[in-house]
Amino acid sequence: MSQIYRAIGTSKQNLHQRVQRELLQLEEKEQLHKIVEQIREDHPEMGAKLLYEKLSPHTMGRDRFYSWYRSSGYMVLPKKNWRRTTDSSGVIRFSNLVNELELTGLNQVWVSDITYYEIGDRFYYLTFIMDQFSRKIKGYHASQSMHTEDTTIPALEMALKDLGEGEKPIIHSDGGGQYYSKSFLNLTRNRLTNSMGRSAYENPYAERLNRTIKNSYLKGYAPEDFRKLQLSLTRAVRMYNEGKPHLGLKGRTPAVFEKEYKENKLMFNKPRKTVNPI
Repeated sequence: MSQIYRAIGTSKQNLHQRVQRELLQLEEKEQLHKIVEQIREDHPEMGAKLLYEKLSPHTMGRDRFYSWYRSSGYMVLPKKNWRRTTDSSGVIRFSNLVNELELTGLNQVWVSDITYYEIGDRFYYLTFIMDQFSRKIKGYHASQSMHTEDTTIPALEMALKDLGEGEKPIIHSDGGGQYYSKSFLNLTRNRLTNSMGRSAYENPYAERLNRTIKNSYLKGYAPEDFRKLQLSLTRAVRMYNEGKPHLGLKGRTPAVFEKEYKENKLMFNKPRKTVNPI
C-alpha cells in the first residue's frame, strides 16, 4: 500500500484527511439544503450573500458556497421554483419504515428534525427528538452550528437516557447529513433502527413540532442571545411536555399520557397509524 500512496503522490494520513474533509463537506451540503429551504419559507427574497453571512458554513468559503447555492437552484428569480433539483448521489439513505405503521406503544417510533431560529443577525439551530406515540419530547438541543456533534448527538444522548431495557425504537428523520454521519450512526448502532423520509411531507410530526416550539413558545419568550435561547428552549420543552394538552392524547399532556399509559396500558391499547400529525 505504501507504494500505491507514493505513486499517487500522497500518504495514508493525507488521503484519510482528504476523504474526511470531503465527507464533512458532503454532510454539510445536505444539512444546508434543509435549512435553506426552511429559511426561504420565512425569507423568500433572502439571497446568497446574506445567507452566507448568517449561516457561516464551516466547510465552504464564500465562493464555494455561492457555487453550491447556484447549482442547487436557490437563485432568487421571478416566478421560479427555488426548491433544489439536485439529486443526492453519494448520500446515505435509509428506507422509510414508519409510513402506514400502526403505533401500539411508547418508544416504538422517535421522530427527529433540525430547524433554525433567528436572533438579530444570527441563525441558531434547534434539534428535537419526540416519541410519536406520546408526543413527548425525549431529547433536544440548541446549538450555534449545524455540526452533528452540536445537534443530533447531544439530543440523542439525552433521549437515550429515557430508553428502557430491550427497547429499540425506530429513529425517523429526513435525509440531512446529521442523520447519516459516522458519529450519529455509531450512536444508533444496536440501539435504534434508522429510518428516513425524502421530504418534509414524510416527517410531518417533527415538522409540526418545530413550528409549535418556535411559534407558540420561543417567539413569545423572545430570547435576546444564545444563552437566553438555551434557557428559553428548556422552558419551552417543559411547557410542551407538561402543560400542553393534545386532542390525540384524549386531552392529556405528553407527560401525563406517558405516566398513565405505563400504569395501565389497557387504557390506550388502540393502534394509531403514523400518517397524519395531530
